[in-house]
Amino acid sequence: MIRIGLTGSIGMGKSTALKMFADLGAAVWDADDAVHRMYAAGGAAVAPIEAAFPGVIAKGAVNRAALAKIVLGDAEKLKTLEAIVHPLVGQDQAAFMAEAAAANAPAVVLDIPLLFENNSEAFFDAVVVVSAPADVQRDRVLRRPGMTEEKLAAILAQQTPDAEKRKRADYVISSDQPLDAMADDIRKAYETILEKGPRLAN
Repeated sequence: MIRIGLTGSIGMGKSTALKMFADLGAAVWDADDAVHRMYAAGGAAVAPIEAAFPGVIAKGAVNRAALAKIVLGDAEKLKTLEAIVHPLVGQDQAAFMAEAAAANAPAVVLDIPLLFENNSEAFFDAVVVVSAPADVQRDRVLRRPGMTEEKLAAILAQQTPDAEKRKRADYVISSDQPLDAMADDIRKAYETILEKGPRLAN
């Protein structure tokens, strides 16, 4: 089973790209979706986050905006949060991989925002980066509810610069183009990856 890592900075179009891979028949997993499930009422991260950051739970779920105010820009608190969340995300990813292998999926695509930041590229047969010009990225992100210039700057400070991501990628997909053209680029990359086959022992 071929492992494809999908990444890109905030606002670059990873979710759109992931759906396009799914449309091609790949089994897809989204790290952000996993975190959303863990932060929801009854989620695995709720109790440990409440213990570490009292007051950020509302109606049984993690209030992401309140949590972000605490951890963004504070390296130690961010490390504390990551120590809670990362193992849970890893367990979710492992369960997904096992299910995909059991279903004989030809490939899995894992959407991991911090793939390079966590030095995870060695886990994959191919790494795909979704990219767009900085002004396009900024306009997209600032349209999100609750987003500010300051919050965007803090998020970008935690992420590997887009230029470096593009250099380290096996394939770069531009999201600053019509969706059908983007889908065609993804199809070509996916077909090439499948043709080359796994480069790792799975």
